[in-house]
Amino acid sequence: MAYEFTQTRRIEFAETDMAGIVHFANFYRMMETTEHAFFRSLGFSVHQEIGGVRIGWPRVFTSCEFFKPLRFEEMVDVQLLITEVRNRSISYGFRFWKHDGAERVEVARGAVTTVCTAMGEKLSAVPIPEALRAAISVAPAELLAIFSPTAAK
Repeated sequence: MAYEFTQTRRIEFAETDMAGIVHFANFYRMMETTEHAFFRSLGFSVHQEIGGVRIGWPRVFTSCEFFKPLRFEEMVDVQLLITEVRNRSISYGFRFWKHDGAERVEVARGAVTTVCTAMGEKLSAVPIPEALRAAISVAPAELLAIFSPTAAK
C-alpha cells in the first residue's frame, strides 16, 4: 500500500515574485498538484465518479512553513507522505527539497487535510471509497517523526 510519493519539477518564472523567489501561494499549488499526481499514480483522480457518486476532496486544513527561498529555474522535489487516514479524511505532510549541487536542501514543509465529499447539490462528507482505502496506508512511525512540523530542520 502506498504512503509516499515524490514529484520533481522546475520552478517557472511565473511562480516567482518581484524579489525573484517563489511566491508563498505557489507552495500550496505544488502540494495540490503533487497530491493529484499521487492519486493518478494509484489509478484514481481527486475528482471522479465512484459507485455512481461524484467524489471530490475539499481542503479543511492547510499550512506551510518556509525555511529557504526557491528561485526561477531551480529544481525541487515535492515529497508527499500520508500522515493520517480516517473514515472520511486523509492528511498529508509535504517536504520541499531544493537541488543544490549534489545535495538536497529542505526549503519548506507543509500539511494538508482533505475530506472525501459527495459533490451533489450540497457537499456532504462520505466514507473514503474502499478501493482507494485499500491502495493507501499511513506512513511508518519513523517517517512520521521526520515529517512532524516540530521535527528538527
